[in-house]
Amino acid sequence: MKLCLIIALLAVLASCGADVKKQRRLSREQRKALLRADSAALKIATTPTMDCLPLFVAVADSCFKQAGVDVHLRQCNAQIDGDTLIANGYVEGVVSDLVRTERLRRMGTPLQYVAATNASWQLVANRTARVKSVAQLAEKMIAMTRFSATDYLADLAVREAKPKGDVFRIQVNDVQTRLRMLLNNEMDAMLLPEPQATTARLWKNTVLLDTKSKDIRLGVIAFSEKAMKDADRKRQLSLFIKVYNQMCDSINKNGVRHYAPVIAKYMGADEKTINALPNMKYPHASAPRQADLERAK
Repeated sequence: MKLCLIIALLAVLASCGADVKKQRRLSREQRKALLRADSAALKIATTPTMDCLPLFVAVADSCFKQAGVDVHLRQCNAQIDGDTLIANGYVEGVVSDLVRTERLRRMGTPLQYVAATNASWQLVANRTARVKSVAQLAEKMIAMTRFSATDYLADLAVREAKPKGDVFRIQVNDVQTRLRMLLNNEMDAMLLPEPQATTARLWKNTVLLDTKSKDIRLGVIAFSEKAMKDADRKRQLSLFIKVYNQMCDSINKNGVRHYAPVIAKYMGADEKTINALPNMKYPHASAPRQADLERAK
């Protein structure tokens, strides 16, 4: 009897061992399959900002897949991470601004501009700083990102206002961290895109500058020229543009608040922020304006 029990136990253990090996083998095979699928997909670096909304809606509603193109998003809180990804060939596309992309071009990453986006920025002063104009930012700190639209806009605002004293520019790459620093009274002023700018306004912080009033359009979606030499990548890009334009039409028709769950998921915006968002229009994919390219250069 004991011998039978021992034999039965050994058989069970052997079976379990085989199952574990099988699971590990399947797991390895599954990982390889996922890597192959990701490698074949059109990968795009994004930030948690409203200029990326057409992409987020298309992924959330499976519109890319229905059109026959597999799009994988690499979600970054800082544009500099997107720079690294596209410069090193980890993604084919990036949602960014012209100041950054022109710098990438100069540094040896050839890029193709596919769409000018509706990205805008607001220079917001901390409500506790008692600053009502850019001229009052002397001896104050502005949070921004080097080599970006925020860097350019901070410089533009300071040069035009000519504060009587130095304005200290503090590099804070992560846009969500930048917003938290404002809400926690750790920074005097900063440049913010949407929806972060709306959150800042809801907290009674003061808007000193809005790029929309200056007709400055620096938002862009760019793709690697090297990647787009491949015939299949060209096909993917063509389908991407088709779906992107459809998403712009849907958002323009329904309004951004219609996509509240998507905004909350991908941008971390709360209900109050989403309900307070300004009316935003999304243009079809087209090249950036020459005037904006000249600004960026």
